[in-house]
Amino acid sequence: MAKLFILITSIFLYSCSAQYHLNKAIKKGYVCEDIADTLTITKLDSILVTKFDTTYYETFLKTFDTIVQWKTQYVPKTRLDKRIEYKIKVKTIYKDRIVEKAKARAEGQKAKSEVKLNRPKGNLNLLFIGVAIGILLSWLWKYAKQSLI
Repeated sequence: MAKLFILITSIFLYSCSAQYHLNKAIKKGYVCEDIADTLTITKLDSILVTKFDTTYYETFLKTFDTIVQWKTQYVPKTRLDKRIEYKIKVKTIYKDRIVEKAKARAEGQKAKSEVKLNRPKGNLNLLFIGVAIGILLSWLWKYAKQSLI
């Protein structure tokens, strides 16, 4: 039992100090800066002074210094925060790419439809002339075969 007590107290006495953890956090990107600003407030004050039979107001300036302190700190992101941020970034890039593809496809279809409308029709006369020449050649071939036999 005594050994357990000694073990527990030694762990508490020799465990990591706050300075160790602060240095470790600074190495990983923690920044804690104390920014202080001093504001000077000037106040005009007056007192009624009476000397013998005359009274008058004596004015004087009072200045007060006020220190305003802000603490700015940057806490490094955890693995989970970085992972979520990365996933959101990847999803955004993926969605942007899908939108660009859809725009390109729509523009391509639009261009195709314009090309179809503006494309000149095939010359049907040329087709008929080709068919007529083919029929004429086949008739000549038959006639040449019969005359040779």
